[in-house]
Amino acid sequence: MPITFGTDGWRDIIAHDFTYENVRTVARAHAQALRETGGTLVVVGFDTRFQGAGFASVVAETMAEQGLDVLLAREYLPTPALSYAVVHHGAAGGVMITASHNPPQYSGYKIKGAYGGSATPSTVAQIERALREPVAYSGRQGEIRPLDIRQAYYEQLNRQLDLPTLRAYRGRVVHDAMGGAACGWLTGYARHAGLNLELTELHGHPDPLFGGVNPEPIPQNLGELMGLMAADPEIALGVVTDGDADRVGAVAAGGTFFNSHQIFAVFIKHLYARGLRGRVVKTVSGSRVIELLTQKLGLDLVETPVGFKYITDAFLEGQADEQLAVMIGGEESGGLSSRGHIPERDGLLNSLLLIEAIASSGRGVAELFADIEVEVGFRHHYDRNDLHLSAAFDKAALLAAAQTYGEVAGYAVESVNTRDGVKLGLAGGASAMFRASGTEPVVRVYVEAQTPEQMRAILDEATRRVLAHDPAGAH
Repeated sequence: MPITFGTDGWRDIIAHDFTYENVRTVARAHAQALRETGGTLVVVGFDTRFQGAGFASVVAETMAEQGLDVLLAREYLPTPALSYAVVHHGAAGGVMITASHNPPQYSGYKIKGAYGGSATPSTVAQIERALREPVAYSGRQGEIRPLDIRQAYYEQLNRQLDLPTLRAYRGRVVHDAMGGAACGWLTGYARHAGLNLELTELHGHPDPLFGGVNPEPIPQNLGELMGLMAADPEIALGVVTDGDADRVGAVAAGGTFFNSHQIFAVFIKHLYARGLRGRVVKTVSGSRVIELLTQKLGLDLVETPVGFKYITDAFLEGQADEQLAVMIGGEESGGLSSRGHIPERDGLLNSLLLIEAIASSGRGVAELFADIEVEVGFRHHYDRNDLHLSAAFDKAALLAAAQTYGEVAGYAVESVNTRDGVKLGLAGGASAMFRASGTEPVVRVYVEAQTPEQMRAILDEATRRVLAHDPAGAH
């Protein structure tokens, strides 16, 4: 059976491999793994994708047949709300039916731990073992009950935010929900918390086709929002949530995309100013600005492989040992979490923190980041290419070759990092990273440099070198 777990669960094409039968098989293995650890209760939710409610019902029914009590969402909900429900109700784990930012034809099975975050590698391994070695169950049947978490989740957001500052802010903000699971949730929170800002919603109705784009907050999918803000400079900020609302994106006043590295840096400075302390955790694909800013502030920096589950591990270490507490952790794709919250990406909380940062400073996000660039002495220009290659492509040969490069686009290689793929530190503070997908013939190339011209030259050359390794000439 073609079920492969990636960095955050299992994803596949609806009706091809993501079928009721396969979902039932995975849920049965997941239930077996939860029983083995003494679990009795699981929480199940779904996003706005096609047949989300149906797949979630299959999970709930299977879990109940396997002896677990189930709290099943009655309507679509954001992944961070589902994750918080796991903690709020003391469940052994959670399941979110979503393919996050993937194209509309995909769905997926995200696994959440009892701590309200992405499943650790050991948990995934336990489920994979149960898939290979299923054990028949003939005990009691569990009970399925409805889940209603909105009010409790909103109250958790209250605890993470500076509500007086937010309530005093009267600027204009647009939330692009992309037709995903955040539809109505941010505007609902604004009413709940008594915020006075002018918050409007774009693509705020559930749409399994996501308006014809992949529900990922990247520039090529945000043309409407950027055009709206370019035409109306009075809009102070655009915030964007992906298909299941665990990732955040942003557009600065005037319609300029504000990337995840910039968001991360602004959060570090803002949370530090609020008095939060602790380690900063970033994935290896993260910006050099994060490294320089943590040094400037005297904060410890931890670098992990790509995948939020590794950041989750760091948060859990910090919960067990105050000396290892994490102030904030983030990844290049827009997933961030901060101290005091669940160890989970939360696009809604992070949207509100961006609003809070401009409300408390009186400056736009672009200005806040420009201040950081001056402070750390590094100008940030970044882009990436996702290269879809042929089945004959030899990922191992590419990564081996990348470790031998002496230069890229004329910039000398000064360091080689193989924590996840190959990241080359180049002259002038630039970098080029090559990372191969573990589940599909895709290589991602990430480049950062101090000028747009440097960045483009390095990205073009790094891309050319990847394509030269593909015997079928795919791209």
